[in-house]
Amino acid sequence: MRILVVEDEVDLARTLHTGLTAEGYSVDLAHDGRQGLWMARTGTYAAVVLDLMLPGLNGYKVCAQLRRERNATPILVLTAKNGEWDQTEALDTGADDYLAKPFSYLVLVARLRALVRRAAAVAPPVLAVGDLSLDVAARVCRRAGARVDLTAREFAVLELLARRAGQAVSKADLLYHAWPDDALDPNLVEARVSVLRKKVDAPFHRQSLQTVRGIGYRLVDDRERG
Repeated sequence: MRILVVEDEVDLARTLHTGLTAEGYSVDLAHDGRQGLWMARTGTYAAVVLDLMLPGLNGYKVCAQLRRERNATPILVLTAKNGEWDQTEALDTGADDYLAKPFSYLVLVARLRALVRRAAAVAPPVLAVGDLSLDVAARVCRRAGARVDLTAREFAVLELLARRAGQAVSKADLLYHAWPDDALDPNLVEARVSVLRKKVDAPFHRQSLQTVRGIGYRLVDDRERG
């Protein structure tokens, strides 16, 4: 079971990594908000431990963006900001739980277990556009029942298009969603969409990945054209 820890205090992040690993979790670390957002989007995590005061992008914005994208991964906020307004804002933004620093490690682990249990009781989200489906939790793509193997980046691009099915999605939005913050070249998106078309459209004689001139791309249910 994999946990993402987004914490800019390097010593604390390492301590959490060591402790959670000893509890049987696989732990990934991010030390700024943009990296944490990207990893939460493109990875499969049982939960995210999220600091609020992060460089690049604060924890409130990371949490809000994930919820806007319908990413339901449980989020435990772990922060030195312990006022009631800070807790209220974090929970209203979409966090599932809140633990103030300094904290009890035993309580942290217990709350993580509770979050993971509750999330496991909910069916994982499956995005469907026509006969194309994306199991977001398992990171599995299928078309007409056949599994289509995608890289993590390809899955991230297709996931955003599926979440906004029928809508034009800009290349800038796709870059922001599927690449780290230092990726600025729209040709990266064009190349990835070209590969996706060869995997999810061409073998099934479909044209569901459409180019929207001057903007980006759109994913549609084109079965009536098949």
